[in-house]
Amino acid sequence: MTKSQIEDLPKNPIEAQGLLIKAFYEKFGKEALPLIAEVCKKQGHALGLKIKQKVSDNRLSTVANAFSKSYNPDDINVVEVSDTKFQIQGSKCPFGLENTSKELCEAVMEIDAEYFRTAVSKDLKLKVIKTVAAGDKYCDTIYSF
Repeated sequence: MTKSQIEDLPKNPIEAQGLLIKAFYEKFGKEALPLIAEVCKKQGHALGLKIKQKVSDNRLSTVANAFSKSYNPDDINVVEVSDTKFQIQGSKCPFGLENTSKELCEAVMEIDAEYFRTAVSKDLKLKVIKTVAAGDKYCDTIYSF
């Protein structure tokens, strides 16, 4: 393999999943978004069930703090954590969705949205304010009641 081919390889399973999602989206366009969202939602539900068993309670602050520990602190900024709101900003998409589309980001973010709905409450809402997928300089997401 050439150096260029090696640099193009995914560095972890999340990047590999992102490559597959992007390829699927590029081939099928917006028609693929509901299917991508549905599969990502199932993944989020499974992850939410796992974290629910590991944390001491299901408050948003508890689950948000556990969630935040799974990311590189160089790539994220936790803006606010409370029992009613969790706001996080990120400089890099773990799936590599930079400069694709906000709609694709929102479909993939069903992983995180369902993670929190499963672990905390079905009433929890996710709002994607900014996203590197749409070309923004950083992602800005809020989970709230």
